Amino acid sequence: MSSELDRMADELEKELWAGYSPIVIDHARDPRNVGRIPDADGFGSFTGPCGDNMEIWISVKDNRIQEATFWTDGCSTTIAAGSMITEMARGRSVTEALRITQQDVLQALGGLPEESMHCALLASNTLKEAIKDYLAYKREPWKRAYGKH
Repeated sequence: MSSELDRMADELEKELWAGYSPIVIDHARDPRNVGRIPDADGFGSFTGPCGDNMEIWISVKDNRIQEATFWTDGCSTTIAAGSMITEMARGRSVTEALRITQQDVLQALGGLPEESMHCALLASNTLKEAIKDYLAYKREPWKRAYGKH
């Protein structure tokens, strides 16, 4: 009986992940960089067209993103996109990270089905918001005392 249930579960899982690359599956099952950075240098929050929310925190030193983390209430594809973009942002200059596009995330993930492509856009938009937040505080550091991260 147990082996029959295991076989059915395996079949369902294969159907669930059909059309997704091994990279997407890996980042969805084992997301990297989940959570909040205390005293982050930048924070971004964005809501995608499907209603998923994502938040990204960044830590910057010498104009390079040292750490990037995320949180989302979204689906497994959104989780994979958040995980991937934080990996992509780490170690890059702020300017380089600001240039990461939806297409870059899609390529890094090995593609997504058309109905899930907006997840990569959500991730890139959220990173841009975190970087904009960092740049705003960099220009006017006194505002950090009033900010919410």
